Amino acid sequence: MTGIRLTLTAMAATALTLTAAPAALAAEAGITDEVTMTLGKDGTLHVVEKITGASGGLKRTFITRTRYDDANDRLYQIANVKGGTLSGDVLTVTGETVEYDVKGAVTTSGGVEELRWFAVNGWNQQVAKATVKVSGPGQVQNLSCFAGELTSAIGCTSASMDHSATQADFEQEAIPAGQALTVVVGYPKGSSGGAPILERRFSLAAAFTLDTVTGGALAGLLVLLLGGVALIYWTRGRDARVAGHEGGAVDPVQNGHFSPPDGVRPGQIGTLVDEQADVVDVTATIVDLAVRGYLRIDEQPRQAYDAPDWMLVRNPNAPVHDLLPYEKALYDAIFDGRDAVLLSQLSGSFVSHLGKVRDALYADVVRQGWFARRPDTERTRWTTIGVILIGVGLIATAALAWLTTYGLLGLALVIAGGALAVGGQYMPAKTAKGSAALAHTMGFRQYLFSGELGDVPEQHRVELFSRYLPYAVIFDGVEHWARVVASVTGNGHQADNLYWYHGPAEWDLSKFAGSMRTFTTTTSGAISATRQFRTL
Repeated sequence: MTGIRLTLTAMAATALTLTAAPAALAAEAGITDEVTMTLGKDGTLHVVEKITGASGGLKRTFITRTRYDDANDRLYQIANVKGGTLSGDVLTVTGETVEYDVKGAVTTSGGVEELRWFAVNGWNQQVAKATVKVSGPGQVQNLSCFAGELTSAIGCTSASMDHSATQADFEQEAIPAGQALTVVVGYPKGSSGGAPILERRFSLAAAFTLDTVTGGALAGLLVLLLGGVALIYWTRGRDARVAGHEGGAVDPVQNGHFSPPDGVRPGQIGTLVDEQADVVDVTATIVDLAVRGYLRIDEQPRQAYDAPDWMLVRNPNAPVHDLLPYEKALYDAIFDGRDAVLLSQLSGSFVSHLGKVRDALYADVVRQGWFARRPDTERTRWTTIGVILIGVGLIATAALAWLTTYGLLGLALVIAGGALAVGGQYMPAKTAKGSAALAHTMGFRQYLFSGELGDVPEQHRVELFSRYLPYAVIFDGVEHWARVVASVTGNGHQADNLYWYHGPAEWDLSKFAGSMRTFTTTTSGAISATRQFRTL
């Protein structure tokens, strides 16, 4: 019995082996793909595939983009899919027959219209055998096929046409998963009217092509845009012209009294000259308030390595109501309810007030009739327009570079926007009255640096030349004029202090020039450290 059982078991094992072997071979052999392609009159290729022998989920990845030339890619569009689901380039087969249309598979080369399509490609299973039948709107002029990788030059198993040259037949065996069978069939030119679908491939060299057309267009656009910027400045940004006799030297001493040009204050002159309310104007105004008796500057004693500091002391009897709006705003910013304050403490308390000082200074020069519009507003307007134009130019450059070869034209907008943004700083224009005041101011500056004391009585020189000092701060001549102040006294002897500036013990007027230079530098630094004046 035992021998019979062993014999039956061996026979069963042999039978199972013989049964499983064909199945394994079939699985290893792969699918069979019978492809029928028909090229229509409109250049659309209709494809029908009959697939047998598939095991498991069958998918195919179409080739929809290939390189056409140095500048373009060739696209193949798949549509009207039946017997499967297309997601992107991946087809999931749901039946034994698949149909779809291809556009862009035809191109004209010489006198032949060439159909090229990857009849079999991208299957996730091996194709044991593939047959392809191609018919079109004319007689076959030539045919070829390639098997293997997409760039393979190896011919397929067989390629032929029927006796009437209206159908081409191709065959290939054992196509590994992922590889392709590419068929090429030539028809007479104009048979289907099809054309390749091309998409320009992006490259910086191509996007910014410089040739006769783009170079000429760029030059013309630059001339037009930069000419427009120049025209805007010519019509809107130039100061009004004044008669020549408005300039020349000015003597600010009339009958022994100081009389600045047009009666203007140092802060006003500073804003008039450079069209900006900046730290120098505020520093000069602080010195001017001291010289005119609204406050006193006391230099603090210090050791060798201590930072210099000054106490600003309010004069309780000063007629504060006589101050101009910007002077009153600055006076309030300095003291803020205090009788005295150290200069080193101002950088913190100034923050909430200096915006008002700047606004008041700009409003003042407009109120004086020197500018038709606030200089800061005018600068901001044109600079903002320039920045917007730069942004538009960058967007235009990116769009033109991506879609065309005219990216250089967008750069013209960027350049023009940059010119307008920079030129916006020079757009504030003085009126005729402002130009006349500036001419007087330059004459006063010439007098200030001439070094001539004139006919000023010696007993009045300290007071009068002190009055000049704030204007010297504006004109960056503080050290020169401080030495002039320190060199004269009422009785011919060196003084210990000025009526508006007091030094520490053992300090005398001979040290005034150095003290004043350090004071103006430190004050400007304290002001510029605050938020409103940081960028000036």
